[in-house]
Amino acid sequence: MGNTLQGASALVTGGGVGIGRAIAAGLVAEGARVALTYRSHAPEDSFLSELERVSGHRPLAIQLDATNEAEVESATAQVAAKFGAINILVNNVGGLVERSPIAEMSASLWDHVVAVNLDSLFLATRYALPFLAADGGRIINIASLAGRNGGHAGATAYATTKAGIFGFTRGLAKELGPTGTTVNAIAPGFIEATPFHDRFTSAASKAATIETIPVGRAGTPEDVASAATWLASPSASFVSGIVLDVNGAQYFG
Repeated sequence: MGNTLQGASALVTGGGVGIGRAIAAGLVAEGARVALTYRSHAPEDSFLSELERVSGHRPLAIQLDATNEAEVESATAQVAAKFGAINILVNNVGGLVERSPIAEMSASLWDHVVAVNLDSLFLATRYALPFLAADGGRIINIASLAGRNGGHAGATAYATTKAGIFGFTRGLAKELGPTGTTVNAIAPGFIEATPFHDRFTSAASKAATIETIPVGRAGTPEDVASAATWLASPSASFVSGIVLDVNGAQYFG
């Protein structure tokens, strides 16, 4: 275990599976105490026990609807009460609800995509801010390559919200700069072993996508976690307002 984050506390939304789970594990490996939220993918007890073995602290796992203001407010207060402060906030909740051309998309589906990918980001940030460490915190927003290149056909709403995360990140970085808190985003490319990947990727489409990635492989949740862990560390204290692409040179922003 490293110690770059020794004594820090972190809240990872959507931390039950995939990228969020890997980020939670990465932060713990560097000494942080972690709370994670989930909606339907609860982290296994064996996973929580392993993190406890590594860090000596049992992670706090909270089930909630990340688009429900009251639930988010309660969860952040619970995390702050347990840790005293929140040093690191990782906004990882999000997803492609379903693919739909704009010409066929209902207003309710559009609103749902916005709620999942942007409202959840706003709510977690809004209610975590009063508890951020007084000497400066870290906010890391998980976006997507789709915010750069528009994504696949039928994913316009998803791409729009992920691009919105870039603007949120840059605006908030300026807003919070005087407080010492940094705000950055990560835009993962093609990442396998996630619910998103498993739902929308066939073996044929995976092979075709890998052919477009110069490094010659799909990314892993741990690749994204490594980037997040660095952004959360003291080494990144002068890095704020960036979108860090983790895509194997598939796209240059």
